[in-house]
Amino acid sequence: MIEVKKRENESSLSLIKRFGKRVKQSSNLKLVRKLRFKSRPKSKLRKKEEALKREVYRKKGEYLYKLGKIG
Repeated sequence: MIEVKKRENESSLSLIKRFGKRVKQSSNLKLVRKLRFKSRPKSKLRKKEEALKREVYRKKGEYLYKLGKIG
């Protein structure tokens, strides 16, 4: 937890800037950004389906290459 107390004769703007600096120096910001878009791990079935799709696309590409349609 980051805590910043207002000093004597300190403006609100400088207090906010000081707080921002403290947040950047701590690793909290990196951690929050990292966890923000965290996705669940893929299931075995999903991984298998994706691998099969990639294999089908690869074989289709090889077939078209042999026919001379792509190249």
